[in-house]
Amino acid sequence: MKFLAFLIILHPVIFFSQTYVGSNAFAFLNANYSARSNALGGNLIAIQDNDLSMAAENPALLNSKSVRMLQINQSILPNGISIGMLNYAFNTKYGVFAPTIKYISYGNFESYDEAGNRLGTFTASDYSIGMSYGRTVNKLISIGSSLTFLGSNLETYSAYGMTFGFGAFIKHPNELFSAGFSVKNIGFTFKDYTTSSKSIIPINVQAGISYKLKYAPFRFSILGQQLNKWNIVYEDPNLKPTYDALTGDTIPVKTSSFFTKIMHHLNFQVELLASKNTTFRLGFDYHRRQQLKLLDRPGMAGFSSGIAINFKKIKFEYGFLYYSKAGQNHSIGLSTNLGDWKKKK
Repeated sequence: MKFLAFLIILHPVIFFSQTYVGSNAFAFLNANYSARSNALGGNLIAIQDNDLSMAAENPALLNSKSVRMLQINQSILPNGISIGMLNYAFNTKYGVFAPTIKYISYGNFESYDEAGNRLGTFTASDYSIGMSYGRTVNKLISIGSSLTFLGSNLETYSAYGMTFGFGAFIKHPNELFSAGFSVKNIGFTFKDYTTSSKSIIPINVQAGISYKLKYAPFRFSILGQQLNKWNIVYEDPNLKPTYDALTGDTIPVKTSSFFTKIMHHLNFQVELLASKNTTFRLGFDYHRRQQLKLLDRPGMAGFSSGIAINFKKIKFEYGFLYYSKAGQNHSIGLSTNLGDWKKKK
C-alpha cells in the first residue's frame, strides 16, 4: 500500500520530466539531459561536431573533435527536480571512448502511513553510469555503441539494470546533409523494486536527418523518436460514445488519424549559425505539445529555444524547454577541451 501511494505521487513528476511511463522502469532514460537537447526540444542525433552531449545520445557521433572534451549539463525543473549529466572523452587506438554519468533527483517527499500519520521524509532519484564508444569507418560513415549501468532509488525501494545501445552516422561528401540512427535502452532489470514487479526498460529507436543551407546560416533537422512503437498517442480509456440530441445518432469516440500518429513521432529543429561563436536554436515537439498542453490555454507548450556562445576556452549553452503553463525546464551546459588549458612551452 505504501509503495502504491508513493508511485501515485511520483507518477506526474516522472511524466512532467517528459519520459514515457506505464510499466516501464528507468523511464528517466528518455529525458533530455543537455542544454542543446532542451533548446531543440529533443535529441540531435544527426550532427557530428565537438558537442559531447550529442554523442551521449548517439555514440556514433564520437569523433576526434570530442577527445579530451569535458562537459557538464544541469537542468532545474519545477518543485526542485534536478537533472544533470557529466561526460568526458578520450582516444585510444581502437576509437574514442566517453564515460558518462546521468542523474535525476526528484527532491524530498513527506511520508505518511495508511492512517495519515506523518512518518518523516524520504528522497527519490534515478541515475546511470555508462561508457560510449565511437569509431570512424571512413570519411563519411561512423558507428558506435554504449553500455550503461542503471540505478533507481525510490524511498526504501530500489531497482538496477543494464542497457546496451548502438548507432550509426553518415554524411554527404559536401557535408551539408547528414543522417543518424540510434537504438537505445536494449537491456534488462536484474533487481526490481519488489518481488512482484515486472518492470520493462523503455527501448527507444530514433532516426534523424539534418541539412545545412549552402548559402545561408541555417541548419534544419528532423528527429523521429519512439519508432519502435507505432501509436504513442494517449487515448483516454474513459471516453465513451455520445449521442446527438437532435437526431439521436451515435457520435463515436474520436480516434487519431494516420497523419496524427506520424506527427507524434516527429521533432523539428533549427539552428541559426549567427557567427563562429554564436548559435541560436529553436525546436518544436508535436507529441509534447499534444500531451502536455492545457486545452484552454495551450500557450507555447512543445516549443523550445536556446543559445550557444563560444568563449576562448569555454563553451556556454542555455536551453529553455516549455512544457506547459505548469512549468518549464531551464538548462545550462558548460564544456571545455582540457588540452586547451595546457601551458605552452
